[in-house]
Amino acid sequence: MKCQAIFPVFAVLLAVGLAQRMVGGRVDADMNDAAVQDALQFAVLKHNEGSNDAYLSQVASMVRVQKQVVSGVNYFITVRMARTNCTKNNTNEVCAIHQDPALARPYTCTFTVWSQPWVDKMVLLKQEC
Repeated sequence: MKCQAIFPVFAVLLAVGLAQRMVGGRVDADMNDAAVQDALQFAVLKHNEGSNDAYLSQVASMVRVQKQVVSGVNYFITVRMARTNCTKNNTNEVCAIHQDPALARPYTCTFTVWSQPWVDKMVLLKQEC
């Protein structure tokens, strides 16, 4: 008789616990975490490689970062980007974002980066700018 009373209580507690944090779901991540910064640096590099702009862009500010544990980690990174004063062929220079908003042309990007750090693998799955 006690088992019949305990099971419904246990089921409710389990359901409440799973609802609060779904396994494999997205969670907010620390923007300063080294793995997040690595994923962001990779995404910006790929973004600049694929851009038709003659100038490099860089992160002006971070908006939001989430991560999701899969067969590795998915990082969902939303940033404000802006153009720098460096052309793509001068990648060894320190590049500052233009102070003039007309030259900086700020825009928002969301990058999805999949990482498997134990095999040193990173893939830019998606970018929306």
